[in-house]
Amino acid sequence: MPNPVLLDILQYPDPRLHIVAKPVIQFDEALNTLVRNMSHTMYQAPGVGLAATQVNVHQRVICVDCSEDSNQLIVFINPVIISASSDLQAWEEGCLSVPDVYEDIKRPKFVRVKAQDIQGNFFELEADELLSVCIQHEIDHLNGKVFVQHLSQLKQGRIKNKFLKLAKSSKNTNKNTDKNTYDIHAMDSK
Repeated sequence: MPNPVLLDILQYPDPRLHIVAKPVIQFDEALNTLVRNMSHTMYQAPGVGLAATQVNVHQRVICVDCSEDSNQLIVFINPVIISASSDLQAWEEGCLSVPDVYEDIKRPKFVRVKAQDIQGNFFELEADELLSVCIQHEIDHLNGKVFVQHLSQLKQGRIKNKFLKLAKSSKNTNKNTDKNTYDIHAMDSK
């Protein structure tokens, strides 16, 4: 088995973060490689969840590990929330695609998720607390939604402007040397 590869994580407000992911149809070595690389990237970041959308792969795949020792990876292929509590909880969320931004987001306290594992077998999982928040956050990514979209328009605008300024500054500093610098005008149209 080859060593895992560290994947580039898209940064907000990159428009590719708003692409809705398509269901996984083939459960093959390419999917195994994607999951291996995604989990490696998530642990190295470090984070507790990563959606394929965040690494510019628009398939319905998420990796989650909310354990203290980072040793309980759960992979969800084609996840769907089949039930959620009406009780909400506010949880401070952050995101690998929106570095250094943390905001309280209200979400259902409990969810039940149906998904497939890496072999394509269906399973269901009940989650609460951090695991519930993480699953909902990552499924939002698959649906083309970034957690800051749960905030007021004013807060969204401030965060977007902050990241546009950072990208513009980076572009000016790294002219002709950084192929990962985003086109500011393309992002402004979102």
